Amino acid sequence: MKKDHLQELEELLETLAVEKEEDFIQFRKYVQSLPLRKRVDKGLSWYPFDIGKTGYTYGEKAFVVGQRTNGKGTPHRFRSGMPIIIFRNQETKERDEVGGIIKFINKDKMKIVLNTKDVPDWALKAGVGIDLAFDERTYLEMEKAIKKVIKAKGDRLAELRDIFLGKTKPQYKEDAHQIQIHSLNTSQNKAVNRILNSYDISVVHGPPGTGKTTTLVQAVKLLSGFENTVMVTSASNAAVDLLTDRLSQEELLVVRIGNISRVDEKLISYTLEGRIADHPESKNIKKMKIKAAECRRKASKFKRTFNAEDRRQRGELYKEAGELSAWARQAEERLIDQIISSADVVACTLINTVHPVLEHFKFKTIVIDEAAQALEPATWIPITRASRVVLAGDPYQLPPTVKSRKAEKRGLAVTQIEKSIERFKDVNLLNVQYRMNESIMGFSNRVFYDDKLLADVSVEQWKLDIPDDIPLEFVDTAGCGFDEKANPESGSKKNPDEFQILQEHLYQLISHFPEGEYPSIGIISPYRAQVEHMTDLCAEDEKLEALQDHISVNTIDAFQGQERDVIYISLVRSNAKGEIGFLSDYRRMNVAMTRAKKKLIVIGDSATIGSHKFYQQFLEYTEEKGAYRTAWEFMYS
Repeated sequence: MKKDHLQELEELLETLAVEKEEDFIQFRKYVQSLPLRKRVDKGLSWYPFDIGKTGYTYGEKAFVVGQRTNGKGTPHRFRSGMPIIIFRNQETKERDEVGGIIKFINKDKMKIVLNTKDVPDWALKAGVGIDLAFDERTYLEMEKAIKKVIKAKGDRLAELRDIFLGKTKPQYKEDAHQIQIHSLNTSQNKAVNRILNSYDISVVHGPPGTGKTTTLVQAVKLLSGFENTVMVTSASNAAVDLLTDRLSQEELLVVRIGNISRVDEKLISYTLEGRIADHPESKNIKKMKIKAAECRRKASKFKRTFNAEDRRQRGELYKEAGELSAWARQAEERLIDQIISSADVVACTLINTVHPVLEHFKFKTIVIDEAAQALEPATWIPITRASRVVLAGDPYQLPPTVKSRKAEKRGLAVTQIEKSIERFKDVNLLNVQYRMNESIMGFSNRVFYDDKLLADVSVEQWKLDIPDDIPLEFVDTAGCGFDEKANPESGSKKNPDEFQILQEHLYQLISHFPEGEYPSIGIISPYRAQVEHMTDLCAEDEKLEALQDHISVNTIDAFQGQERDVIYISLVRSNAKGEIGFLSDYRRMNVAMTRAKKKLIVIGDSATIGSHKFYQQFLEYTEEKGAYRTAWEFMYS
């Protein structure tokens, strides 16, 4: 391969360095530079943090389980899989600290796997807290993967690289598999067969509601019958958890590597840690680890000045600790190898495809789900381990997060699946959607999918069972004087007046339903400040009290992968300059609009959004469907 063919990857590596630098600058500015009290207020620290349980997990790592004792229930930035620092706050000297990774979070409780063999004594004392740490590991693994891909020569990785870069074409076995699964439609069956017949790379483009996960699950189920173990991976823990759950329902033996994003007993039992705990041998391994830790603890308590007998005893304790640890490590490694080797599927995030426990394993097929949400450098991490790759996702939904504008301009936001859809002819578009009414689907279908999607007959005329209901409405606040307001601290926008219109619309909507028989309702906004405002008012609203179990209020990102009977979208932006900020991310709006099954209500200021092509098209579409209404209808109801 000539040098110029690698230029794309070399530039990608340089762009990733730009992103890493900007990410660190932002982290230092918004986290490290703040005093502890402000970090706690912003949800960047938990303090105090009371550790109530300690133990040992696989890989000679200790863990702690604790909870915050102040600010319970308040928002925070901690998520499963994030690196953190446990510290002891001491004013008189440099603070003690130890690093770790969040295993799971449940409300105000957190489990952390430490980067050490033992829990430090100081961590069990008063004055302990938790800080977010900069996640350098992800960048290091992305850099390592790209460098490996660039250097590849004469091997399988070099062949896959040539195909992804467009130098050679994907190859397929002609008519080797022509399986027809009764529960799948024509496009889904075609995608499954394409995956089975692929020699190298296959792409599944799954727009909202088209059954992408269902299709992948059936493909993986078939692949597991031909191959030892299939690896499934994604950028987010939530997506991996979903695949783990769905594949397990198909009676496949799944081993979930790494962190899980929610505390669910059913999922925990599928994790490597859970599989180990369920094995009879794990009790002996745990006993040996505890004995080894106790020996190290006793040895460390000898004074700095001690006699020959003390020295001999300390030496014997350290020797015993080493022997016990070695026995436990070898027994655990054998057990882990046995568990992974017997699995039908290994499931993990992109970064955890290079987890130490997987170091000696080879996977013929690696499935990368939600590939449109992953930075291209991240997708190269699992590709370096694959013989065959399946990319699945939708580039017209949530994009990956890029923090550097310079890196974004240089193309870092363009994903591997976007490039593949452009370069490859044989992309499998799932073209039948099973979620939403045809009118709700229609706008996204026209703008993003070239009118190639069809609404299944089971949903195409789906709507609420109320008089004269229309599935799509745009409520226009233009001319009402509902100006947006900015949060002085975060800069996030809110529009309280706009939410009043939403409330009144909601009151009228629910009045048609008997108590307790309400539809599921989602209230969405791109702006965190508006979400917080709406959440508070919904909780305080006596008229909506009976609806508490039926309403969800959150950001667009939080609704990814979800659906509701009714979706309200509060656009927020209303200003004389026509500035729309986040609303210009049209892919996010596609996600928001396609969460609705039976009814979609969008509320916004046409005078502010109308000068932008995407929203002008939406306004025209709502008029075409007879779905345009004005906020004045709800102001004096």
